[in-house]
Order: sequence, then C-alpha cells, then structure tokens
Amino acid sequence: MDHHLTGQSGSGSCSGSSGGCGSGAPGLDALGEDVRRKVAEHPCYSEGAHHHFARMHAAVAPACNIQCNYCNRKFDCSNESRPGVVSEVLTPDQAVLKTLAVAAAIPQMSVLGIAGPGDPLANPERTFAVFRELAVKAPDLKLCVSTNGLALPEHVEELARLKVDHVTITINCLDPDIGAKIYPWIFWNHRRVRGREAAEILIAQQQKGLEMLVERGILVKVNSVMIPGINDQHLAEVSRHVRAKGAFLHNVMPLIAAPEHGTYFGLTGQRSPSPQELQALQDECAGDMNMMRHCRQCRADAVGLLGEDRSSEFSLAKIAGMEIDHEAALARRVAYRAKIEAEAAEKKARAHAVPPAAKIKQVIALHPRPAISAASGKEAAPATTGDAPVTSIALAAATTPSAPPVQPRPALIAVATEGGGIINQHFGHAREFLVYEASAAGVRFIGRRGVDLYCAGDDSCGDDGESKLTKTLRALAGCEVILCSRIGIDPWRALEEAGITPNSERALEPIEEAVLATWQELAASGRLNVPAPQLRRA
Repeated sequence: MDHHLTGQSGSGSCSGSSGGCGSGAPGLDALGEDVRRKVAEHPCYSEGAHHHFARMHAAVAPACNIQCNYCNRKFDCSNESRPGVVSEVLTPDQAVLKTLAVAAAIPQMSVLGIAGPGDPLANPERTFAVFRELAVKAPDLKLCVSTNGLALPEHVEELARLKVDHVTITINCLDPDIGAKIYPWIFWNHRRVRGREAAEILIAQQQKGLEMLVERGILVKVNSVMIPGINDQHLAEVSRHVRAKGAFLHNVMPLIAAPEHGTYFGLTGQRSPSPQELQALQDECAGDMNMMRHCRQCRADAVGLLGEDRSSEFSLAKIAGMEIDHEAALARRVAYRAKIEAEAAEKKARAHAVPPAAKIKQVIALHPRPAISAASGKEAAPATTGDAPVTSIALAAATTPSAPPVQPRPALIAVATEGGGIINQHFGHAREFLVYEASAAGVRFIGRRGVDLYCAGDDSCGDDGESKLTKTLRALAGCEVILCSRIGIDPWRALEEAGITPNSERALEPIEEAVLATWQELAASGRLNVPAPQLRRA
C-alpha cells in the first residue's frame, strides 16, 4: 500500500492560506479558472478549503502491490488516526451506499477518495466500480485517488474518462539505492521483485504516470514521507523534479514509526523527524514547489473535515437504518457551497478595502526606530512642547534623519480550532495546533503540531498534566502566542513561563484575521523590534 493518501497511508489521498493551494502557493485568484474550480472545494489541495469542506475515504481496496517499511495495516484502534488503518473493508456497493449516507448527513462533503487500505490501482475493478456509480448518483462530488504509482500508467485513460480530477502519487525518492531502503519488494508482472531492481521499476512507473496525468490536465499532488537519515537530504531534489514535470502540489509528511504500530521502521528504531526538521525541509522545497502543510495523515476510512474522524457514525450497521432523501441532500450541499463562496467573496472585499501592506505601514509609522541622541549616542527621551508630546518620528527626523523605521520581524502564532476557519477550541481539548507565520507580507500557514490531549473531561483534566504540558511546550517551540477559545490557569502560567503568550480574547474570530491582528498588536508593542526569544523550558 502507498501509505500516504493523506499521510502515511499514502495510497488514497485527499488531503491546502486563505484561498491558497498550500503554504507558499499563490492564491486561487492567481490560478486559471479551470484549476481554481478544481481545487476551491478540495480540502487536500487547498489549505483554505480544508477549514470548510469535508472528505470521505472509501476503504474498498484491500490488496497492495508493494511493501513499504513504514506500513503495517494489521492494527486498528478507533481512537487512532493512522494512515492505512480501517475498521471495515467495503464492497463497491457498500462504499456507494456509505458515501451517499455521509453526503446526506454532512453537507460540507465535497470529495470522495479511494484511500486503501491497499493501493486503489492494485484493485482497479473495485475502485472504478465505485467511481462509476457515484458519477451518476452524486455528480457534485469530486473523485480523488491516491496511489503508489506502480500500476498508474495502465489506468490513466480510465481515470480521465471518469473525470477523476485529482490524483496523488507517493514518491519518496528518485534514487533506486534510496528506494531499496524504503521498499522491500514490489509485485510486478506476476512475480515479487526485490531490492534496487524493484525500486528502479517503481520509480520509472511513477514518473511515467505523472507525465501522463499532466498531459491530460489532471491535477497531481505528490506525497513524500520524510525519513531522517534515508531520504531527508534527497527530497528537495524530488520536489524540483516533480515540479518540472508539472505536479501541482507537494506534500512532505513526517514518518510515523511508533514501535506499537509494528512497522519495520518502528521495530528497528528508525526515528521520526521533529516538527522543526519537517518545517525546514518544507521551507527548502517551497522554493521550487507549492507545499501542502495541513495534511492530517488520515485513516484509510476517514470521514469528515481534516483533523476529525466521524467514520464511527457511519458503520454499515448504522447506515442500514437511515432514510435518505438524496435530492434534498444534494440541495443542502449546493446551498452550503454557495454560502461558503459568498463568504469568501465578502472576505476578499474586506481585504481589498484596506490592504494588509497599508495596515503594516501604519503600525511601523507609529513605532519607528528609537531616536538616538547625537550628544550621548543613547536613546533620547521623548520631547514635549507644552502639553503636546513631540512624536518619536518627528524627533527621529531632527536627530537621525537617515535612520529607517524598524520593520517588525515575523512571528509564529499557534491556533486551537475545531474547524470552520475560526478560533473555537479550548486549549485543553486540542490534539493539534495550527501554526501560522505573520509578517509584513501577511499571513501564511506553516504547519500543524500534534500534541497529547491535556484535558479529557472534568475528572481527568490535568491528570499527568505536567508531562503532557511539557510535551506540548516542546511541540510549540518557536511560537510566541497561542490563540484559543479558553484556557485553564495552570497551562496559562506554564505557557507564560515558557515565553508563549496565551490569548483567549479572539475566540470565534476568523483564524487569519485574528493572527494578523495579533501580529499587529505585537508590532505596536515593540516586541517584534527585537530578536525572537528562545523557548524557556517549564
């Protein structure tokens, strides 16, 4: 299985700042109309869309044609979000029934992806049977598939015929010697091939499939698993290469290698990258490729918004008793999309009314470089004339006319959210924080930082809290503010002691607007005129 559909299950994937197509990507307005239409409602291809639109992964593909050292599909836990894992493998008929039930219950649903638990194109009859039925019964849903790419070239024509507009290929390397360390074997032409030969075949098929998809106008997202010491120094080259061949988006994900998952890498002690290492690699790749940073590395049967999993609500037993009005459900989905589109247009109008650059200049003008006394060489005290203070900018003009105003530095701001594009989550209820960088250039999404749940309820809130909080502080290294809807006094104190300012005053505000406003407040205070503080351990 290609374990990273949206993550490490690489096989099926769906898993992109405001209207952007991934961090560092151009906004939707910069794209052609056809591409904009394809990504605007796809939560995996558009970072902005993932706040508002949901997906479902149909687990109809049990067989896989390769083995990855980071993959083990044998274990399942209902509380675990790990790629490749499913609670029940569906027949094509069951998958169609479940998809229609989910689409009726969740009007935000916009995408149906085939996500494994094996590779969808190693199970072509099952995969395409689902797509054919849904093209008729739910024509408004986008169809999405992820694959390791081994069997991709022979199925490109059928994907195009069924109007599958989004395909994810997990490409971990271009070098067969590196590939031999990641893939123990592939199943090719009715035989098992191992080692370097297997990697050569897989890489060639992936590249051929990528070229064929791009030729047919199908958007391609490339997933890559960052494996420290194996391919981490190689993935920037992968990014440059796939961009040159026309890939739309690159998703570099961290290896999941916990021993309890039973993978080869987990059992042999292969470490996962730190959030800082992952961000550094994503930033390096971003110079050559639009980067996806909001991937949740979802289960192969995930349902709902990215970051949530409602699959337990739609077991076969539960959907069997549901009465569904499909026409009414379609009308609700259409109305919801119109609402989101209208809100996006309103947001765009607000943004254009006062450009962020103008706001930044206002902040800088009010807080310029401190004036320096010509006599002492030290910062001069503010001068006054009668009751009216002389502004520092006027004083600076009199003493150091050539001194430019200080440009406030960027700052990392963490956000707790349950979705919807707003700040609406209690600090103690978060299993992850979204991290944004705010600067004079605006706001860009950096990535997500997973954490242990600090508070599971009134009886357990704070249990083992010290160790959990220590891990959270480590995960939030580099962040200067955390925005959440509520926070308890103990974590508040711990965060402040670690140099991170908690802020619950912007609850229910749109994320990017709140992040920008928070950065402006920091700039106005002068805090961003000095280097960023180092994280202080609690």
